[in-house]
Amino acid sequence: MDPVLAWSTVIIAGLVVAAGAAVLVARFALRGTDSQHRAAVLSAVAEVVRAVRGKR
Repeated sequence: MDPVLAWSTVIIAGLVVAAGAAVLVARFALRGTDSQHRAAVLSAVAEVVRAVRGKR
């Protein structure tokens, strides 16, 4: 297998896994949440995702 193709596949797979994990965390956090609290919950989830990614 071509090394460039292998690295591209690894990078794309990593992005898909990270995006899937972010969606699952958001769905888990929103389960059972009242509609008036959803914005605060999503903001908190975004902060956690940024912290995990190292952006903060």
